[in-house]
Amino acid sequence: MMHTAVEKHVLDVASNHHLDWLESEAIHIMREVAAECGKPALLFSGGKDSVVLVRIAEKAFRPGRFPFPLVHIDTGHNFAEVIEFRDRHTAELGERLIVRSVAESIRRGSVRLRNPASDSRNAAQAVTLLEAIAEFQFDACIGGARRDEEKARAKERIFSFRDEFGQWNPKAQRPELWDLYNTRIYPGENMRVFPISNWTELDVWQYIAREKLALPPIYFAHERQVIARNGFLVPLTTLTPAQEGEVIETRVVRFRTVGDISCTCPVVSDAATVEAIIAETAMTKITERGATRMDDQTSEASMEQRKKAGYF
Repeated sequence: MMHTAVEKHVLDVASNHHLDWLESEAIHIMREVAAECGKPALLFSGGKDSVVLVRIAEKAFRPGRFPFPLVHIDTGHNFAEVIEFRDRHTAELGERLIVRSVAESIRRGSVRLRNPASDSRNAAQAVTLLEAIAEFQFDACIGGARRDEEKARAKERIFSFRDEFGQWNPKAQRPELWDLYNTRIYPGENMRVFPISNWTELDVWQYIAREKLALPPIYFAHERQVIARNGFLVPLTTLTPAQEGEVIETRVVRFRTVGDISCTCPVVSDAATVEAIIAETAMTKITERGATRMDDQTSEASMEQRKKAGYF
């Protein structure tokens, strides 16, 4: 559908007003964390949602330093482009980055996998995160989860309470009437805080366009060897090799979300710019996790089960 110049201007103004409201809410939440929590941290993976969180933190606290460190729970099975971007972006920010690895948890014996070299480490991140929370005594972890991603995340409050075991009970959520947040916790308990909970995938991309935010290149269309498997395109890597009888293809793809290589899949796309991704996202009918995350397909409640155990 074509729009006149006037119609396009009206749509742009409406979009910017919507983004202004979302940004203002997120800044308010970020400042509420800084004011009410003693030792918060911001979870930063280098993915698009955490990049948006960092920009929100810049708007909330610059020209001062962030009142919390950045923390990444590294599975050791992340895409190299994302880790390179994480380190470069953190250096540009001049902020402290704490990295704790699932491999360290495996060595300690707190995480046990049947085959540590190749098994998915995605769910195991929960253990490493809980260990990091205990090590640094974090009482709040700011994350980039959004309600539109998945059904379990749609149940979650913006300030999501976790008990002394790091567990989440969806039936014990605190009310958040009139944007008033109950941050009271006892020692050992913590909060997971989601400032962009009310954003959609489209909102995120429109904000990235408006703020001209840099991202890892795998979010944009590129050629990659893939294998068609169970309705997904699995990237060909040493962790995800072709199985007997499978055909390796070279396709033009991009990633809608990034995570552990063992369970994160690209989608066919020729969207090589932010603007093209916005247009593509506006038309899609499948959520980003539904289209790209194999670990969410094991059962209807797979994400909720992981969250109850301490997952992001």
